[in-house]
Amino acid sequence: MTNTGPGILTIWNDAAPGRDADFNIWFQGEHLEERLAVPGFLYGRRHQAISGASGYFNFYLVESPAVLTSPAYIERLNNPTPMTRMIMADIFKNMNRTLCHRTLRRGAMRGAYAVTVRFNDAPDEKALTILLDELLSDTNIASGEIWTAVDAAAQPLTQEEKLRGGDRKIKGALMVDTLRQSEAEVLGARLTKQFPQGEVGVFRVLCQLGHGEAFAT
Repeated sequence: MTNTGPGILTIWNDAAPGRDADFNIWFQGEHLEERLAVPGFLYGRRHQAISGASGYFNFYLVESPAVLTSPAYIERLNNPTPMTRMIMADIFKNMNRTLCHRTLRRGAMRGAYAVTVRFNDAPDEKALTILLDELLSDTNIASGEIWTAVDAAAQPLTQEEKLRGGDRKIKGALMVDTLRQSEAEVLGARLTKQFPQGEVGVFRVLCQLGHGEAFAT
């Protein structure tokens, strides 16, 4: 597969015990709009876990992976707001953050629930494509995407990452959107068996913001 499509910034993390309210205030009150103000950011969506190893999952769709190493974005990461500085240093835990190519998308809709599989080794994209084509034959599945990591060696260490104490990275991921929680849980159980070396999570959507919505009056 070629890597000429959009970019994806993937983030899985936990919040420090008792600090979820602060995390929510920051994310909905500041962070999403701040990120969508960076040129090239198109869409962001935030999730909370139903099951899996991470309490939260969010991703950003950008015009191309180059946006995620652009001067405007790096400047933002190196100059965090006071609230961002506090969140990064005190609340973000077990951070897993990776810059990716979106190598495949199937389906036009987005769902209310998401199932993710994180791969620490390069995934078999051909097998994942066959899987997505099978899954999308079910109208309860809204869409699916395959993400592959951008070379981490080309990415600068930013002030935000320093505040977090460093981030884990993945080699790739599968994300599948479903319409209902029951379907997400069934799919999560199936993918856990199918990909025993992957990290599977089932999530509900908390909020989402598109570029035009970020600047609506």
